[in-house]
Amino acid sequence: MMSLGDLIPLIPLLLVTGTAVIVMLMIGIRRNYVLTAALSMVGFLATIIAALLQFNAPAAQITPLLIIDQYTLFFTIVVCALALCISIFSFPYLFNLNDSREEYYLLLVVATIGAVVMVSSNHFVSVILGLETLSMALYGMVAYPLHSKESAKYPLEASVKYLVLSAVASGFILFGMALVYAQTGTLAFASLSDGSGLSDGISIVALLLISAGMAFKLSLAPFHIWTPDVYEGSPLPATAYLATVGKAAMFVILLRYFASAEAFEFEAVLTVFELIAVLSIIAGNLLALMQENLKRILAYSSIAHMGYLLIALIAAYGADGSLSIEAVTFYLLAYVVMSLGAFGVASVVSSSEKEFDVVADYRGLFWRAPWLAAIFTAMLLSLAGIPLTIGFIGKFYIFLAGVEAEMWYLLAALIIGSGIGLYYYLRIVYRMLTPASEEIPFRVAGIESLSSYAVLALLVVILLVLGVYPAPVMTLIETISALI
Repeated sequence: MMSLGDLIPLIPLLLVTGTAVIVMLMIGIRRNYVLTAALSMVGFLATIIAALLQFNAPAAQITPLLIIDQYTLFFTIVVCALALCISIFSFPYLFNLNDSREEYYLLLVVATIGAVVMVSSNHFVSVILGLETLSMALYGMVAYPLHSKESAKYPLEASVKYLVLSAVASGFILFGMALVYAQTGTLAFASLSDGSGLSDGISIVALLLISAGMAFKLSLAPFHIWTPDVYEGSPLPATAYLATVGKAAMFVILLRYFASAEAFEFEAVLTVFELIAVLSIIAGNLLALMQENLKRILAYSSIAHMGYLLIALIAAYGADGSLSIEAVTFYLLAYVVMSLGAFGVASVVSSSEKEFDVVADYRGLFWRAPWLAAIFTAMLLSLAGIPLTIGFIGKFYIFLAGVEAEMWYLLAALIIGSGIGLYYYLRIVYRMLTPASEEIPFRVAGIESLSSYAVLALLVVILLVLGVYPAPVMTLIETISALI
């Protein structure tokens, strides 16, 4: 039974939940787009401050479902900061939408509630609650411009595809959970390694079913088929949310679960994940070469980056695990910064009436908007792993973790994939440097876009500072990773 004291560690979760209630009431009382957006942003900021104030508090297990420790609070801050940035990018993007705009922010806040629950979970019940809360809100965010006369491409198709395939993935996770519960009588993450009498055969089947569902959510090959279509059909802010918050929250669950369950003690599970990692890296990078749509390129790029993250996760089995968990955490942070920056630039030049999501649309951007082109170039070079960027430091730590675990063939895949990735990232940079034969009618930025430019500037600073001097963040990550 919960006491009043148990509510104190839950203050960040309660704040973001309260924000959803306030936004919903505001929409019901009086529609005001500016005020609704401002309330959402203030709620995210308040949650971040509350999590920071609690950061040094002792870890607390709140009911069997939630663990509130420094790792949870770190990713609560990351998730809410990402949601805050995406809400800022969404404001000018939806500013001229010829439909109701306020409910988008309600969906954004509700999705963030699900993500915060996910990063706090060490029990499958809370995982499903958080995952479905996040997913249900995302279905609406993806299809949001459906009734607008001028909207993103195929939002309904993208939403239905994501809905159907996401339901299948959730079914795999639930079936795996059922096998775990049938053998152990508990759904706690540690149930596979606590001596509850779970047989090897059942363990492997349960782990593979759960892993298949999680691999879908993370767009890992061969469960990645939905990713480019959903990214292309979604409005840019929803795509950014799906690519950053959705991936980060699910990978935290995967990391916590596999660390608790000691899943890689089973040779079959380890082999399957090694194959998934190699396939994701090679397939993601090769398929990106054939794309002309920017969102599809970034979709296939995200598949490859999830494969890189799996290398560090697998390395936890071959080494002592601590460096690998640090590598996963740092690269996950690097990935969301880089992806948010890339999608942020696309959001700034686009709007709900017209998205510029083809690589050819960015021809000559350097000569018309050098500031935006420089930011986009920095993000793309960081995704490619060029030195002096956060992406290089992230890949360096993954490589180091792989060397410690002596996973030479996985490291070979990482090197080959990074080489292929460099080509299609530089192809976008080349298009931006090529003079345009005609003026492309990008959205003219008004006062509503000032905060979006400020966020882009902040992301570039983070990208470069952590690429040159990552020591303070790595020290923090080393401290919180010891809790996993």
